[in-house]
Amino acid sequence: MFITPAFANTTVGGLDLMGFLPMVVIFVLFWFLLVRPQQKRAKEHQKMLSELLKGDEVITQGGVAGRVTKSGEQFITVEIANGVEINVQRGAITAKLEKGTLKSL
Repeated sequence: MFITPAFANTTVGGLDLMGFLPMVVIFVLFWFLLVRPQQKRAKEHQKMLSELLKGDEVITQGGVAGRVTKSGEQFITVEIANGVEINVQRGAITAKLEKGTLKSL
């Protein structure tokens, strides 16, 4: 008896559409601001990893810079100094540098 009949029936067809709308808007914003750019970056990184060739200059996740000397399916051999080579996982390569960035090797 505290709620008048006019306020008791504010839903359309049993659903409160205005209460559901903010959740939809938040999901759409979340998708376009967070999920979609992350998927785009991941796709670009996978493309860069698949295109690595011998002689490319790269940086690893640990910050080690070097030149690719051998490329396998899972591991890449990187020369970090004259005669010093290390094996790193392909996924540990963070970025590909422009040619001539590492002039000391």
